[in-house]
Amino acid sequence: MTLTMTAAAPGPSGRAGAAARPDRPTLTELRLSAFAGHRRTTIPLGPLTFLSGPSGSGKSTALRAYAALARLASGDALDEVFPDPVSCVPESARADSQGRRGFRIGCTVEGPAGPVRLDLAVQAEPGLRIVGERLTAGPLTLLETALRDPGKRAVQAAWHTAGTAPVTRAPLPDDLLGTALLPLRVAGKTAGQRQVLAAAEQMVVALRSVFGCDPQPDRMRGPAPAGQGRLLGDCANLAEVLRRTHDECPIRHGILVRTLGAGCRGTTADLLAEELGGGRVRAVLQRRDGGRTPVERLGDGELRFLALALVLLTGPGVLEVDPAAEVPEAFQALTVLADGFDRGLDLRQLGELGRLAAQTCARGHIRLLAAVGSTDWLPEPPDGAGPGALRVVDLGR
Repeated sequence: MTLTMTAAAPGPSGRAGAAARPDRPTLTELRLSAFAGHRRTTIPLGPLTFLSGPSGSGKSTALRAYAALARLASGDALDEVFPDPVSCVPESARADSQGRRGFRIGCTVEGPAGPVRLDLAVQAEPGLRIVGERLTAGPLTLLETALRDPGKRAVQAAWHTAGTAPVTRAPLPDDLLGTALLPLRVAGKTAGQRQVLAAAEQMVVALRSVFGCDPQPDRMRGPAPAGQGRLLGDCANLAEVLRRTHDECPIRHGILVRTLGAGCRGTTADLLAEELGGGRVRAVLQRRDGGRTPVERLGDGELRFLALALVLLTGPGVLEVDPAAEVPEAFQALTVLADGFDRGLDLRQLGELGRLAAQTCARGHIRLLAAVGSTDWLPEPPDGAGPGALRVVDLGR
């Protein structure tokens, strides 16, 4: 794996290094200790990160691991997150004397509580269960779980208390992420308990703020039902969301129209949502010569370009995500996961999307982690973005 990037960026306060802590919890590192084709892989993450490498290098697998952690942090059960857990076990992994094999993933989150690490060990065979979880802040272990009795559907957990007893012990389910359960189990009466709560909440907020994006042109061509205007991951309801952005945010809508002029054939004067009756809408490009082009007439690449530009411009309030509702959006940074980001796009479209992504991610409300086949088209970071705004991680070396 090869990493190319600039030096570490200063924090929001302008100070560089460990003293600067971001206001919004963000994932800064993804660890695939033993996951599918990855062994001891560490992926540093910035506001804008591209994963490159040839087919089979594990780009999609890395995004899959990130999405899995996000779902676990949202409270999903292990078998829902990993319906085929054996596929996550490294091919070279050998079963122990009891026939057990598994995989390990983890991440680091930076935020007001400082850097917090989560490491997870999952048994895939003979039965799916979490066999070990560790939440740490520096040298301090805040939560640690272990499978003590294979006959019970529980793990023994111990979390930092720093009161009359140094730790509190209790069983936790072996099919749910223990870190996500801590706010329900920890009283917060001691300084140690409050530290545990702060770290757990920081981890959960960062992981839950994820939007998986894979625009499907075939699904985007049909009319969309009128609804609440929250964009789905496949962008099938594109027309409805375009109507919402047109009505609610003319500035962003104007930027989207100008972006389309650089990435779609012909001249575009506006992008409209047209009522069809029966509670359905379709998107239409208004041409400068007065003509109108329904988006279903656009090519696959143009539709993907339109959808990705809309995702980058809209943000948490419009994208269909499950963030921590109790945390104001101003304190959350939404991470967009995009596999095959450059699929079906030409160099002109990629260059325009790259510049838009760099500008949007530099503002701090949206982060992008995307898998690409080539990085020749990547732009320079915009002025004022700060060093470290753009990272390229080559998983093929």
